[in-house]
Amino acid sequence: MNTVNETSHARSAPKGERLADWADGRLGLYTVARANMRKIFPDHWSFMLGEVALYSFVVIILTGIYLTMFFHPSMNEVTYHGSYVPLQGVRMSEAYASTLDISFEVRGGLLIRQIHHWAALVFLAAMLVHMMRVFFTGAFRRPREANWVFGSLLFALGMFTGFTGYSLPDDLLSGTGVRFVEGATLSVPVVGTYLSMFLFGGEFPGNDLVGRFYSVHVLLLPGIMVALVATHLILVFYHKHTQFAGPGRNNKNVVGMPFMPVYMAKAGGFFFLVFGVITALAAIATINPIWTLGPYRSDQVSTNAQPDWYMGFAEGLIRVMPGWEVNLWGHTLVLGVFIPLMVFPLVLLVIAVYPFVEAWVTGDRGEHHVADRPRNAPTRTAFGVAWLTCYLILLVAGGNDLWATHMHLSVNAITWCVRVGFFVAPVAAYLVTKRICLGLQRRDRERVLHGRETGIVKRLPHGEFVEMHQPLTPAQRHTLTAHEQYVPLDANPRGEDAAAQQGRRLARTRAALSRAMYGGGAQIPKPSSDDPHEIGSGAEQP
Repeated sequence: MNTVNETSHARSAPKGERLADWADGRLGLYTVARANMRKIFPDHWSFMLGEVALYSFVVIILTGIYLTMFFHPSMNEVTYHGSYVPLQGVRMSEAYASTLDISFEVRGGLLIRQIHHWAALVFLAAMLVHMMRVFFTGAFRRPREANWVFGSLLFALGMFTGFTGYSLPDDLLSGTGVRFVEGATLSVPVVGTYLSMFLFGGEFPGNDLVGRFYSVHVLLLPGIMVALVATHLILVFYHKHTQFAGPGRNNKNVVGMPFMPVYMAKAGGFFFLVFGVITALAAIATINPIWTLGPYRSDQVSTNAQPDWYMGFAEGLIRVMPGWEVNLWGHTLVLGVFIPLMVFPLVLLVIAVYPFVEAWVTGDRGEHHVADRPRNAPTRTAFGVAWLTCYLILLVAGGNDLWATHMHLSVNAITWCVRVGFFVAPVAAYLVTKRICLGLQRRDRERVLHGRETGIVKRLPHGEFVEMHQPLTPAQRHTLTAHEQYVPLDANPRGEDAAAQQGRRLARTRAALSRAMYGGGAQIPKPSSDDPHEIGSGAEQP
């Protein structure tokens, strides 16, 4: 009887419902959705930084698909007879000619080109800011180490994807950048010439470069990045965002809003907001006007040649490096180019491996779902600011000629300032940031122990003037004292022979790092339950 009723109900149900029932019976989509759509996510404004990166990446993919329909990745020479009059009759590659056609003859082509380029710049900027937000708050700790690695790989791959992308038009600016890469490749000892021949398909510039970069730009690197983004989102959904300290929040619960419908509605609206801002930038601000530069010729170099911002620090490394050369057995080793080529990945690697160094130093194996306030991890915060300072110094070095011409300064003076600043500025930034964090920790401790300053001054019976303090609420005290503080490791733990301990260099290094990061002077002890007599003392309000 039930079977007959179910059959008649199925026949009378709308087609959409019947299709949903059919799909759920075979794929289990409804069961999966019911279990996950009401998943709780914490909410904080800083989480939108990652969303900006994600939505910019979606814009890149959508506009890139459109551009591939009109671009011809060929270096075969043609004579231009298009609508841009100043270049008519000029010989150029098919890649450059098709880019001009996209810009001037394809409906909406120039706007799509600019959206694509601006989205790439916004994507990498949002990626960097999002990564530093994760870094400063300690959101890379277990169980999110894998996601930190995926994010670091995404940033590095995004840099190379952007480089291959702006090299495709084969204009004078992009050709100058490719020539820069050729020089760096040739500086590699022993195999440099072989690598150059393989990359360019012969002597520079060869005939295969645009075709090879096109395959890498539209297929290889985006495919890897899409896989990494998908894996990253799956892990974010599985682990959820970290949440900031507050009443009722700990490492075993999540306080926030459901994924459906609240989070999805906000995310959908934010996507169109990001898309609109990028489109407005593309419509207002011209970027990469290749028609003003002309096609690439190996005997010419464009003036004011600058890469996009994310590759500027790589060029800065080479610009500030002295022109050292060593001649060995009839061969020249160009250290002025080879050393920066080796330092370039190290700059990215240092920030990528720091979380694992911190986990090794602390020995912490617990799960962390509550984010740190940057001030409560002074060493980590100072290290991140020092890394950003080094990055910015090299970015300035990458445009030393523009700084010189616009500020009417000497290029040599700027170069020497950057050379000195590369070693001095990060150290200074580290020390200043650490002192600021310690000062903020000290202020938080005073607020917890003695309350908030009210600005009301009271005269005591014996003539002393004191400022009255307002006690903090339990919720405020919890927020300021919920963070963990690591205890520095003992270089010679009990129960272990001192001589044997002295022979363990790795253990001594770990203990030294632990003392430097969490020892005396590296953090301000937070108030605990052992200080009840201090909390509230002098805090009564008249």
